[in-house]
Amino acid sequence: MTTVEHHYPKQGRVILHIDMNAFYCSVHEAVEPDIYRGKPIAVAGSVELRRGIIVTSSYVARSMGIKTGMQVGQALKICPDLMLIRPDFELYRSFSRRFMQIAYSYSPMVESMSIDECFVDITGSKQFGTPLEIAGTIQQRIMKELQLPCSIGVAPNKLLAKMGSDMKKPNGISVLRLRDVPTVLWDKPCNYLYGIGKKTADKLTKLGIFTLGQLAEGDELLLSKHFGVMGPHLKRSANGIDNSPVNPEQEQSKSIGHTTTLPRDYIERKEIHRVFLNLADQVARRLRKQELMTSTIQITIRDPDMRTITRSVTLPTPTEHMDDIYRTACQLYDHQWEDGKPVRLLGITLQNLTSKEETFVQLDLFDYEKQPKRENLNKIMDGLRDKFGENAILTAGMMSDDPSAFIRNHKSRGTSLQMDHLKNNPLHKEEEK
Repeated sequence: MTTVEHHYPKQGRVILHIDMNAFYCSVHEAVEPDIYRGKPIAVAGSVELRRGIIVTSSYVARSMGIKTGMQVGQALKICPDLMLIRPDFELYRSFSRRFMQIAYSYSPMVESMSIDECFVDITGSKQFGTPLEIAGTIQQRIMKELQLPCSIGVAPNKLLAKMGSDMKKPNGISVLRLRDVPTVLWDKPCNYLYGIGKKTADKLTKLGIFTLGQLAEGDELLLSKHFGVMGPHLKRSANGIDNSPVNPEQEQSKSIGHTTTLPRDYIERKEIHRVFLNLADQVARRLRKQELMTSTIQITIRDPDMRTITRSVTLPTPTEHMDDIYRTACQLYDHQWEDGKPVRLLGITLQNLTSKEETFVQLDLFDYEKQPKRENLNKIMDGLRDKFGENAILTAGMMSDDPSAFIRNHKSRGTSLQMDHLKNNPLHKEEEK
């Protein structure tokens, strides 16, 4: 046991990120290997229409130039032998439950990020071997039992584990330690880092920040000026720092969230911001009802092809106010999502919740004068809604013909929407949110 313990930090954590490789296509290959294995295949939303979109493709197809988001007609011109398959989400959910179950065999600390990836905190799993031995065993079991390839990142935090799993695909295992960050990441462009999209990278470029090394040493005041609360977060991420815990499903009740499926695919930023305004209003209202405050704001975005991303940021001080939540959600969206890219579903989740009476909020002079007024306004608005109903007070930005403006009248879904397929798993107890 002494040699095994040597591979674990005395302080800190060991996190795995398991990323299934070309998951949808790999599942079809596993189910019908005689038909699909080794062939150029792709899952497409409308296989009978040449204007349909490629959702994902096998590595064989990718080697021939097939890419996610490509129109079916264009893909068939590049690869006439491409085999197109309709999505089968029930099948994918079934395989997702099974690979998650394998992960649970080695730690109860499993956080599903989507149908094909999860984080696993194995800090307390020394009885199963060293971190590399555990990662290797999980990978081998998933291949042997499910015939599916996966890549695994091993790191001291979630950010670096995610980066590590992307380093060797398919079927690789990579270790990325904090001390490796300068040599492995700092010469890379900013959009190489998980969580930095094209828009944020372009904005950094305009500030003269081209590499992750430059971002890691960037002026925090300058970053805060241009990116708000995201600025310091970007610098910490470039230094490989991420203190967010692995949040297992049974802990999800410690979050408050709303998601809404839009009546049509939204493209305009103005429309999307209006949805976030309503979502922020609802989660803030529920937060105050429970006399809680939040430190972490997470948004969820799903596109028409059912691809889902979540992005989060931790605030410098906890809040209970809708405008803080709304502003942060919009910043996250604007930095992560390309203009003109359609959106099917949006959500806001409040995490790192603490009791209001036990929360020590460090206020600057401006906040000190402003805070009582904000709290009084909240009390008045909440009181009117308690008496006359949720629609008693609406801001101008909430009023619209679009149904998302009235999500308060309907039961919203839990925030772990990308883990809906795990509801029947006894290890995942559905909670009332």
